[in-house]
Amino acid sequence: MATREQKIFEMPFADVYPLYVSKVERKNRDESELIKVITWLTGFDSKTLKSHLKKQTTFRDFFKSAKIHPNAKLITGSICGVKIAEIEDPLMKKIRYLDKLVDELAKGRPMEKILRSGL
Repeated sequence: MATREQKIFEMPFADVYPLYVSKVERKNRDESELIKVITWLTGFDSKTLKSHLKKQTTFRDFFKSAKIHPNAKLITGSICGVKIAEIEDPLMKKIRYLDKLVDELAKGRPMEKILRSGL
């Protein structure tokens, strides 16, 4: 029996991406800002990101090919009631980093703070 985490790992990133888009758009942010956040975290350019969406890459393979930004370790706090610092699985931590950045974007946080620049 697969755990909840294992199911998330094998889920196509493209299945969740529209949910991220609608979440940020409901809060008057736009998809280009979402793309900026995702490309910052993953090191992908927008063309590579679109390729992953088209190919239905799983979260596991999406993050396996990502070069996580060195400042991602500055992403702290809780997501879904779990403190990011307490997440032990490296893949789940990367997924939660992304969730946290999407939340911050949707809450109207300034882009320079979301991207952990100038810290």
